[in-house]
Amino acid sequence: MLAGEVEGRYRYWNDIQLYHNALPEVDFDELDASTTLFGKRLAAPLMITGMTGGFPDAVKINSHLARAAAEVGIAMGVGSERAAILKGQYPESYSCVAKFNVPLKFANLGAPQIIPQTPGEKVVGVEEARAAMSLIGADALAVHLNFLQEMVQPEGDRKARGCLEAVGRLARELPVLAKETGAGISRDVALRLKEKGVRAFDSSGTGGTSFAAVEHHRAKAQGALREARVGRTFWDWGIPSPVSVRELVPLGLPVIASGGIRSGLDVARAIALGAHTAGIAGGVLKAASTSYEATRGELEQLVYEFKVAMLLTGSRNVEALGRVPTVITGETRQWLAQGPGRDPA
Repeated sequence: MLAGEVEGRYRYWNDIQLYHNALPEVDFDELDASTTLFGKRLAAPLMITGMTGGFPDAVKINSHLARAAAEVGIAMGVGSERAAILKGQYPESYSCVAKFNVPLKFANLGAPQIIPQTPGEKVVGVEEARAAMSLIGADALAVHLNFLQEMVQPEGDRKARGCLEAVGRLARELPVLAKETGAGISRDVALRLKEKGVRAFDSSGTGGTSFAAVEHHRAKAQGALREARVGRTFWDWGIPSPVSVRELVPLGLPVIASGGIRSGLDVARAIALGAHTAGIAGGVLKAASTSYEATRGELEQLVYEFKVAMLLTGSRNVEALGRVPTVITGETRQWLAQGPGRDPA
């Protein structure tokens, strides 16, 4: 994911402006950036969303991420554990996370793997999901919805019928987070997932890393020209991250706003839109590939910038930041104005 251009072509979070408070009447040291998610206290409303695992170098990357998340006091997920759980490949690239006292950990499995793609194929059920959680000492399970990515992969899974019921079977037994992977979750889909017992959403909309772009580069390198072209065609496919957040918040479950979060100001923008937490992936991956110090430094910078936004809006805590007036401009405003049941105000 570090090689080649993989970013979305529009920065939707720049369309979200917060009202400045010229007289905040609060000291920086008084600000309380803490929040609670899945019953766990976080020092700031920030999560490293699942992005890597299943290859040798992932041990180093996930160790850096987990150590830094533990020290800064934020949540963390790992990449898809399919390789370890179904194939026994590189389990240490995930289990290294269990060594660190991260306040909230998410295991990760893909929706296409919870239904059979071929007759008689082994699928992920409750037993396998528990194993994925145990491997990293997770508090909850993220089930990622990545059908756009699958369609660009030459070897990608093409079957989707039955995923909703399968997610429901997992959610009846385990705390489940439904997570998109760069294309956003609509209110209609979220309602169906909520009815099946899902406890939270990771919106992961467009505007950040495009996994269609990631797979475009991989397909091109493999000579899979049809899939490479699909990846280019659908590079920016999906619901913008801020729009997805606005659609999900009214449903009353925690929303993790991810997809294009690149700064502490973006985190503050997400909270002001009603998100519970913000998720970052690509923005911290480069640091994690370098060193623990670089990783921790990046996370501390994000938290510091978030608290600067709190001060400049006069928000003593995260709850107060959620009430700050916003102005929505650009393409995000157009989406909110023209989509079904949306309101740009």
